[in-house]
Amino acid sequence: MEYGKIVHFFFELGMLKKTPRSGFQFLGSGRESVADHSFRVAAIGFTLARLAQNVDPFKVVCLALFHDIPEARTGDMNYVNKRYVTVDEGGAVDDLAGSLPFGDELKALLGEYRDAETEEARLAHDADQLDLILELKEQNDLGNTYAIKWIHFAIQRLTTPIGKEVAREVLETDSTDWWFKGHDDWWSKGRKDQGDA
Repeated sequence: MEYGKIVHFFFELGMLKKTPRSGFQFLGSGRESVADHSFRVAAIGFTLARLAQNVDPFKVVCLALFHDIPEARTGDMNYVNKRYVTVDEGGAVDDLAGSLPFGDELKALLGEYRDAETEEARLAHDADQLDLILELKEQNDLGNTYAIKWIHFAIQRLTTPIGKEVAREVLETDSTDWWFKGHDDWWSKGRKDQGDA
């Protein structure tokens, strides 16, 4: 097998690390790349699939991981951009898929995600929105009062019961609780082998 096109694909994936999520410029705070976003969406998707019943977690992870892959070629278009700019995402997908030995499988995954008719695709879509909700909740906790307004619309886009339940929990949880709440001994005692911080 000739691996040149596979290596090109790997370099193309690297573009997602350099492609900023463009919506944050309107929020006024926060920053992440498309690759940052896709990683957590995949992890959230796996989690939702494990909590749901009768779904394929591998499929959900693949849908979530690759859902924004065309943005390596098209860039990330936020909701304002999309009102004025038409992006040929289908052409980007066709060109990419045409260069890969598993191109038909990639096209099928992206088509399934776009159509959102399977439970796996709906969970992947909810994972996408939950990543946004988590980021917005963190920005709100850090003082950006506009973030809560955005959360309202992201919640409306959730479609699965488990996605809606998780979103409710996100809204009730301080974004620092995972490392701060209930760990007073970390801060008051420190590590014995390191002395005081």
